[in-house]
This record gives sequence, structure tokens and C-alpha cells, in this order.
Amino acid sequence: MSNAISTFRLGIIVNPFAGIGGALALKGSDGAEVRAKALAMGAEKKANEKMAKALSILEALSGQFTVLTAAGEMGESVCQSMGIACDVIYTPSNEQTEAQDSELAAKAMVEANVDLLLFAGGDGTARNICSVVGTCIPVLGVPAGCKIHSGVYCVSPSAAGQVVSQMITGALVSEMDAEVRDIDEDAFRRGKVIAKHYGEMRVPAELTYVQAVKMGGKEDEALVLDDIAAYVSELMDDDPDTYFVMGSGSTVGAVMEFMGLDNTLLGVDIVKSGELVASDVTAEELINITRNHCCKVVLTVIGGQGHILGRGNQQLSPEFIRQIGKTNMLVVATKQKLQALNGKPLRLDSGDAQLDLELSGAFTVITGYKDKVLYNAQ
Repeated sequence: MSNAISTFRLGIIVNPFAGIGGALALKGSDGAEVRAKALAMGAEKKANEKMAKALSILEALSGQFTVLTAAGEMGESVCQSMGIACDVIYTPSNEQTEAQDSELAAKAMVEANVDLLLFAGGDGTARNICSVVGTCIPVLGVPAGCKIHSGVYCVSPSAAGQVVSQMITGALVSEMDAEVRDIDEDAFRRGKVIAKHYGEMRVPAELTYVQAVKMGGKEDEALVLDDIAAYVSELMDDDPDTYFVMGSGSTVGAVMEFMGLDNTLLGVDIVKSGELVASDVTAEELINITRNHCCKVVLTVIGGQGHILGRGNQQLSPEFIRQIGKTNMLVVATKQKLQALNGKPLRLDSGDAQLDLELSGAFTVITGYKDKVLYNAQ
């Protein structure tokens, strides 16, 4: 296994002008003219102050995460004020930042493969970030704008800090797709509320057991495995042209059983359009069959230390994993199995130390029917 040590990579973006029109009854802060008017009327910038409240929750976790951010008031200044070391990966060209700066900063965060993008702003900021990020990386909003219609924001800055803290420390944190909405500010100033849907982003939230549970919040493992299998089977039905490579392990075996397919418990099988294409393939056979095709791999937590690569599935070679990419790695596990790790990360042992480092960070783990959590791997 790789000896490289990876810490949680937290991306931070602040829209310093978010919310400045609220106290002045300007009904928002979108647009350079509105921001200039608000500043001329003595408006105070509050977004960095709200980001500071979120970051204050993380003070006890110093050394367990690194920060990547934008220059000046877009994140760097609040980090400096709190004594948080940070790497600046985007610098705006003008002091008065615009929507384009939020988008370019978000693009830099995606390219840097942050584990979570924490941003402070309002619906306009969420809309800008969504246009670039989509569902590529998890995001979480610190509410700082005049308008908060989007579901990507926590109820308060402190609540955002608590969720980030849970992610950094390896607690189970649910993942959901949250809607990004924004209203027409010009219409709003005329007394009309016209809200539009602009997309969805992946958002972490405090863990809730939403299905397949007994009294006292304990999972019924058989029910949960059925839920996981039903969801993965549905994903396959929705993607009939994709090869699904089924890794070893009992949870993956439950998916195969649900689909009525023969399974190689300690091997790797290939499924397409609900049919078994190949059984117990070697690393070379896997590459040859899947090359030049859309492909996803279904993995589970195997071995006593939480491995998802390198224990019982060495057929998944570094060449194959690089070929499909992290976004096409579907990890399945019950919450009980994840909780049994006691906060330890999922383990990567692909046989390529650099690849393990590139894959490290937050993974989406399917834990039930349309039920997912974010969990760290290294």
C-alpha cells in the first residue's frame, strides 16, 4: 500500500459582495451597478465574517486538513485572519469580483480535486458555481446572500462547519443531490417572485437513516443489501450500453444474486444490459474486453482494514482504474460496515502509489436505495 499521506482537501470560495444589498432593501446584490450602489450607501461586507464562523468549528482539527482557496477577499483573507494556512489557486483580476470569478475559482477547485468545496454566498453564487461544478465534486454553501432559495446551503454558518468537521474526522455523512434555484432580481424589485431551477449539486448533510432500519436506528443487513442491490440494478438498467465490472465481495455478490446472475465471490465478473458477459476474468482479459467501451466498476469494502482496492480484486489493475477514472468507481457498503471502521479511511492499494494518491479523498458510497454517504479513502 502507498506510504503517501493524504489529508482532507478543503476548497474555500467567498463571494465578498454576497448579501450587501439586503440591509439596504436593494433586494439582492447581483450586478456591478447594484454592488457599487450598495457600497456607496455604506453597505458592509459580511460574507467573510460568516465563513469565519463556519471555519471556527474546525479549529480543533488543525493538521487534519489542507485549504485551497482564491486570493484576497475570495477566501485568502479569512484564512489568514484565522491563522489557517492556505494555498491560493485562483487570483481575480479586479478587486470588485464578478460572477466570472466565482466560476473560474470553482473550475480551479475541480481541477485541484478538492474533497469538498465550501463556499459563502447566495443563490447567485450557487448558480455560478453549479454552472462549472455540476455533480463533479461535493459542495456545501455557507448562507451569506440576500436570497437563499437553493437547497445547497446549510441552515447557518456553524451548521456548515459541523458538517465539514464530520467529513474531516471520518464520520458517516449523507450525500444528496440538492437543487440550485435563483430568482429574477429585477422582477423581485417589482414585487414578483420568479424562481427558476438551474441544476443540482452534490451536498453533504448530517447522517439520517431514511430506510431499511429497525427500532433504535439499527440496520437490518438483509434489507439494506436488497436496497443496495435494487439501486445498483436500476443504475444498470438506466445505462444499458455500459459494461459494469463486478468486483469481489459479499455485497457485490448480493447485487448479482438480486439480478439472478452467477457470481464469482472471490473474482471479477462483467455485466452488460443485465446479462453476464464474462466470469472470473484476469487483469488482461478485463482490459481487452472493456477497452474502448463505457465502463464502471462496482466495489465494496473488503478485508479487515477497509480496503476497496488491492484485497481480493487485484484483477483491477492500475491500467484499468486509470482507464475508467474515479467517477466511474461505484463503492457499495452498508452503514454498519462503514461504522465498524471507527473513522478509519477506506484503503487504496492498487499497486501504484501515485494512482492511490490521485484517488484519495472523498468517495460516494452507496448504502441503500438512493441512499449515499461520503467517506474518505487513502
